[in-house]
Amino acid sequence: MESQVLTPHVYWAQRHRELYLRVELSDVQNPAISITENVLHFKAQGHGAKGDNVYEFHLEFLELVKPEEEERLNKLRLESEGSPETLANLRKGYLFMYNLVQFLGFSWIFVNLTVRFCILGKESFYDTFHTVADMMYFCQMLAAVETINAAIGVTSSPLLPSLIQLLGRNFILFIVIGTMEEMQNKAVVFFVFYLWSIGEIIRYPFYMLTCVDMDWKVVTWLRYTVWIPIYPLGCLAEAVSVIQSIPIFNETGRFSFTLPYPVKIKVRFSFFLQIYLIMIFLGLYINFRHLYKQRRRRYGQKKKKVT
Repeated sequence: MESQVLTPHVYWAQRHRELYLRVELSDVQNPAISITENVLHFKAQGHGAKGDNVYEFHLEFLELVKPEEEERLNKLRLESEGSPETLANLRKGYLFMYNLVQFLGFSWIFVNLTVRFCILGKESFYDTFHTVADMMYFCQMLAAVETINAAIGVTSSPLLPSLIQLLGRNFILFIVIGTMEEMQNKAVVFFVFYLWSIGEIIRYPFYMLTCVDMDWKVVTWLRYTVWIPIYPLGCLAEAVSVIQSIPIFNETGRFSFTLPYPVKIKVRFSFFLQIYLIMIFLGLYINFRHLYKQRRRRYGQKKKKVT
């Protein structure tokens, strides 16, 4: 007598170009997943509605499955052995909390600078550093986590743009501004911090919504649009801060050194600052190109379908 075939609960979700299937089984063992033409075959030992048994189903699609999609089944098979739902939820929770903390930090900076400007006007420019420096230090040190996430594969973000932004901003914050008291009273500090915070209070909410699989069109549009004026202006403000710091570093001699005998040439730190000015605009090109590709990928294809 043939045993009855048990079918698990299968949940279907679909987006514009993506299809999600969730099989309600726990403690899955030996999953066998394959695709034959337009049919998905699933069979596994697991705990479902009928207890611990072998469950299977065959799902027929309207069209043939592309060969490259079959390669993803190997990844799916491996993930099923490691409780993917639990790991995915932990990852989403971790990323959500990180983005939330960064959003709150940069929001505090943005609101603080905005309120002080509305009350004090231009006078607020000159004590920006002493007002929000501690929070900016915290946010920028925490931003290293974002680069680490990209490096180890926790997020799908490319490593180079994240690394360029991390190193560039921290160089400005900790070296150019943080080590020179004369720079901390410059008005340019206000514009550097303000432009940084504007970009981040838009970027981090977008990432938070992504963690919970939500898409708010306004937030998404702002994420892929506001950087167009903000990012070049931020780099320009950073360049101005470097230019203003060069005579100060020359006068104080900080970080300058003399090469050993027989050369005995004094190397001023301003020489490296001049090189860094070039690197600022090189980094601007790399990150601008990366962000432009992201925006084109997000909105460009939709325009093609309308024509």
